[in-house]
Amino acid sequence: QVQLVESGGGLVQAGESLTLSCTISGSTGRIHSMGWYRQAPGKERELVARFLQGSSTNYADSVQGRFTISRDNAKNTIYLQMNNLKPEDTAVYYCHVITYRHYMNYWGQGTQVTVSS
Repeated sequence: QVQLVESGGGLVQAGESLTLSCTISGSTGRIHSMGWYRQAPGKERELVARFLQGSSTNYADSVQGRFTISRDNAKNTIYLQMNNLKPEDTAVYYCHVITYRHYMNYWGQGTQVTVSS
């Protein structure tokens, strides 16, 4: 059973920073991709940042230069450092993993990030 547990969300003012964490547990086998998505009220879930097939990274244009994805393999944890937050970054942020084994998708429970202007 693969589990993803996020933490680190909260309420901040515009211009401030937050770091999200996602700890991955269970038998994942080799991982195809892992990263972060977000979903704002009334909008579709969208990719924020991810590692793809190892060390390659993808970022949404809207967060490029402000957000950084990183990982600690020893802790099975990925992070999302979010700087210069904007009100439009307000959303529920989800950790996401795709494994090579059957290309299974796993999601965390989500953590709320609210940015006030």
